[in-house]
Amino acid sequence: MRRTFSRAELDSFRDAVVPDLLPTSPDQELRLLFVGINPGLWTAATQTHFAHPGNRFYPALLQGGVILEPIDPAAGMTDADRDALRARGIGITNLAPRATAKASELTRAELEAGGTALRALVERLRPRVVAVAGITAYRTAFGRPKAVMGRQPEPLGPAELWVVPNPSGLNAHETVASLARAYGDVARAAGVVDN
Repeated sequence: MRRTFSRAELDSFRDAVVPDLLPTSPDQELRLLFVGINPGLWTAATQTHFAHPGNRFYPALLQGGVILEPIDPAAGMTDADRDALRARGIGITNLAPRATAKASELTRAELEAGGTALRALVERLRPRVVAVAGITAYRTAFGRPKAVMGRQPEPLGPAELWVVPNPSGLNAHETVASLARAYGDVARAAGVVDN
């Protein structure tokens, strides 16, 4: 059942942190690490990545065959939902940890620090593929002003590095179908989905 929040309730989550969704034991393989820009206020309120009702992340994962059952994150992801993602080798983190109403509230320094922190996380967890959701944030975080969408020419430590479209409803150029194609591509590269 979807929760609702008043503007004041959502504002109370400004600067909150949402824990990463990562393996909980050494025997869980991390194949694909999705990297958001930062948590939105709805994400912080529900403690669930990509939770805003207008976000197309989970519908695109389902349509692309990356997940097998629908997830309604706006209500708050269940432990079973989290376990299902981990069982498929999927993790989620963010470039910047603090929640804001809009990603544009982040500073360049926060995104650059996030790029450094992501490198360290990838070195430690060694996913097959890292998929950063958002070209502008990627360019800023990694000092790559001319980067384009898709597989990047250089890996991120041991991982193949991709930039995929941001699933936010504010990204009007993308549809669930176009996001599903992009997310399916990275899932195939990571071995989450068969070729």
